[in-house]
Amino acid sequence: MNYFTETEFKCNCGCDIAVVDAEFLNMLNVARWKYVWAIHVVSGYRCEAWNTTVGGSWTSSHLKGLAADIEAIGSANRMQLVSALVYAGFNRIGIAERFIHVDHDPDKPANVLWLYPKEKEVLNGQTA
Repeated sequence: MNYFTETEFKCNCGCDIAVVDAEFLNMLNVARWKYVWAIHVVSGYRCEAWNTTVGGSWTSSHLKGLAADIEAIGSANRMQLVSALVYAGFNRIGIAERFIHVDHDPDKPANVLWLYPKEKEVLNGQTA
């Protein structure tokens, strides 16, 4: 079961670099299978320059290919997606109005769920 291509994880700056961890990708595939609907990755890997441009943390898991921001609009859609991500084993999830951040970074605390303040929400490099 492989629902994703490497292209979906390319940095949005246009540098065409795509890095995605194999275990992370496998977990996303399980989540996609459980979710049933298509999952649109709006931000996967980020090069250092792009991460800075979008205001990402210098410790961002996007820099390692261990994170994705997934489009999720509407409360029912967010709930179904979060349920699928938890089913797949993800335990680091950030919720915004228009996307859900998920990562599988062993260097960061597990079992965390956070909300993005409205002014920090970024979707595909654009402030929401």
